[in-house]
Amino acid sequence: MQYQNGFGNHFESEARPGTLPRGQNSPQKVAQGLYAEQLSGAPFTAPRHRNLKTWLYKIRPSVVQGHFTEVGHATWLSDPQKGKFIKTPEALRFNPYPKPDSACDFLDSLFTYVINGNPFTNTGCAIHLFAFNQGMKNRYLYNADAEMMIILESGAVTVHTEMGILELEPLLIGVIPRGVKFKIELQPGQTEVRGYVCENFGQPFQLPELGPIGANGLAHPRDFEVPVAAFENISGDFELFARYQGSLWRSEIKASPLDTVAWHGNYAPYRYDLRKFNTINSVSYDHPDPSIFTVLTSPSAIPGTANIDFAIFPPRWMVAEHTFRPPYYHRNIMNEFMGLIQGQYDAKEEGFKPGGASLHNAFTGHGPDADAFSKASEAELKPNRYENTMAFMWESQYAFWPSEQALKRKTLLDEGYSNCWQSLPKLFK
Repeated sequence: MQYQNGFGNHFESEARPGTLPRGQNSPQKVAQGLYAEQLSGAPFTAPRHRNLKTWLYKIRPSVVQGHFTEVGHATWLSDPQKGKFIKTPEALRFNPYPKPDSACDFLDSLFTYVINGNPFTNTGCAIHLFAFNQGMKNRYLYNADAEMMIILESGAVTVHTEMGILELEPLLIGVIPRGVKFKIELQPGQTEVRGYVCENFGQPFQLPELGPIGANGLAHPRDFEVPVAAFENISGDFELFARYQGSLWRSEIKASPLDTVAWHGNYAPYRYDLRKFNTINSVSYDHPDPSIFTVLTSPSAIPGTANIDFAIFPPRWMVAEHTFRPPYYHRNIMNEFMGLIQGQYDAKEEGFKPGGASLHNAFTGHGPDADAFSKASEAELKPNRYENTMAFMWESQYAFWPSEQALKRKTLLDEGYSNCWQSLPKLFK
């Protein structure tokens, strides 16, 4: 599969050479008998560096569709007025999300864990887990409320979008912008897929500023990949689902909506290989704040205060001297939802497993469990490399509300989570 490289660039791609118009975006007649359609991900008057738009040259314009009917979704809950959510300062941990017990696709399987904003005010996010065993086939989806960051914990998928195809697997994440139509299929040989989704209601994800780090470090723009044009020219009976104002809507359509033959712009889906992240860490003493692991950020109106930060904890060298190396005990004004893609997280050697999750809301104390504290306190502080691990965190200025369904689903909530700290001894003399 071919990709274009760069983050935030103006891209162009043709599945049929000679399709893209030159000199203007919407000529009187588009080549190949296509329709010109602009997809805008920002207000028309947004500053140039934040203006997001793409011109699509489609076989049929998006107006060719049936009427929408609200159909609802039993477990995808991003409207806090309709779903049941619980406010709690408790530290929570969830066991790995269970495998599907019947046939389902990505759309069917979305299961909401937490929410901390809503699509009505364009703030915060909702976080969901999924496990599915079949592709979407003739079903397509677009999300008018949020961009969707997709992180696989197991399996591999092909995401067919209006701009082309993204192949995703564990450690290769994908982001689908608001309004972009797509479907997700299993890759050949795959029977089951599991992972996480962040529905970002706020400003689109962007690269964080580097500040004193300088020109290099963290995620590099050139390592982000955008698809090249690919289209479906097929007719038949199809379903188009829209996520709109926290509800799911359905329309019947007579042709695939993924019919963009050529496109150009800076509003497109992309993927990023987490293994390419250039980790920054201490080479003297003390433990840097986890902000040094930020891959992408969704800013808020307050400088330095994120709507959502996406951070990872990848394989890396630990060399700090005279220092307790695991994450320090911590109370934070921000709110943290963590997941684990593979391996073991250094602050939780037991209990926190791939496909699981944890939640620590504002000023809720958290940090290494008793065993991790004991080992780290006595360990020889020689250079040590953390291998075969990848944890991640979505951190937000808004408190997360766990869903009632996540708290009450059998075997999902780890009810003994707080026990991991209770055996911490009193060492004061």
